[in-house]
Amino acid sequence: MRIPEIIDRQRRGLELTAEAIRDLVIGYVRGEVPDYQVAAWLMAVCLRGMTPRETADLTRAMVDSGETADLGSIPGRKVDKHSTGGVGDKTTLVLAPLVAACGVPVAKMSGRGLGHTGGTLDKLQSIPGVTVSLSRDRFLAQVREIGLAVAGQTADLVPADGLLYALRDVTATVDSVPLIASSIMSKKIAGGADAIVLDVKVGSGAFMRSYEEALELARAMVRIGEEVGRPTVAVLTNMDEPLGRAVGNALEVAEAVETLSGHGPADLVELCLSLAGEMLSLVGAAGDAAEGAAAASTALRTGKALAKLEAMVRAQGGDPRDLRRPGGLPAAPVVAEVPAPEEGHVAGIDAREIGLVAMGLGAGRARKGETVDPAVGLVLRKKVGDAAKAGEPLGLVHARSAPAAEAAVRRVAAAYRVVRERVRPRPLLLARVSSRGVQNL
Repeated sequence: MRIPEIIDRQRRGLELTAEAIRDLVIGYVRGEVPDYQVAAWLMAVCLRGMTPRETADLTRAMVDSGETADLGSIPGRKVDKHSTGGVGDKTTLVLAPLVAACGVPVAKMSGRGLGHTGGTLDKLQSIPGVTVSLSRDRFLAQVREIGLAVAGQTADLVPADGLLYALRDVTATVDSVPLIASSIMSKKIAGGADAIVLDVKVGSGAFMRSYEEALELARAMVRIGEEVGRPTVAVLTNMDEPLGRAVGNALEVAEAVETLSGHGPADLVELCLSLAGEMLSLVGAAGDAAEGAAAASTALRTGKALAKLEAMVRAQGGDPRDLRRPGGLPAAPVVAEVPAPEEGHVAGIDAREIGLVAMGLGAGRARKGETVDPAVGLVLRKKVGDAAKAGEPLGLVHARSAPAAEAAVRRVAAAYRVVRERVRPRPLLLARVSSRGVQNL
């Protein structure tokens, strides 16, 4: 089928064959199909959508555009996890060691932060000496040896995704569930895991602001996973306020270490144990998610999970002692308090604004390729539901200079909503989506 015919059928809402979709995607990667034709097709997808079968075929074509990771040399069934992005989301730093400590190997390829959401690779690289650029052989050998590796994705993995995303970014075609779902799932499938758990964020600090949008995306990704033979479960989680208390690379590493030491914030612990339960259950290492969460809780309590993180840091060039000793992680020279304007209870925190403040301090990047400051960020002393006295610190700003700290203090104060009456926090875990349907949590 000629490319104009493919665009025309998509524009009229007629289903495309797998061959047609493949011709478009592979042709674009090879330089045989020009930007303007692919841009027209992307807009047609945004306006008309895609059927579940078309979305799965698009995902397959994107996977086939490059190499795929072969994890066959690693014993046992492998499971991967993906988050759709949030503020203070250091989940991988806790979750991956938890699952590995329970005997399930974790070979994870992660990304960098962009915009108001942080990236796992940036957090890991705030640990002195740690590298996230591992050769394929070193990556696989590390997982075989210690059961855990977290590294950057190679350029050969799903090249279609990078090309398509760059075009979507400049043609107002980012907000399309089939395109988002295929982008995420193509990378997870090419990563080689046998099963996939998805953490789909919902709220002001997430890309999916509404529950309905997040549910639609979760269903689409679960369908893709099942269609290509990768058991997939998605959990919808609240991102109306930041996850945990730390926002910023080294600050989040420190909080992850505190969590693995048994002293983490309740919401981060709850999320990590829940996702660990799903991951262990999905590959048969636990009878169900509850049993898996209990096993992960034991690994947390006994220190086995912390030992796994330390082993990974050592294997990737860092000194595990830097995780806990004073001065081991980068620290900002200026720390300023954000005082509560009045006595009351925290009724809300604008998670997106908190992420943007951290980004403005230097903890994030507006464009790919920009450098980040590993030391700066925020620590929230008060979360939704907490009581606060007038003048008591709502949080701490960690900045490179006093002027930057002063500006951030004003913005963080404005991001908080304090009321007189008591407030009950919204549940963290909202719903579970699997091939069997949607379960409210």
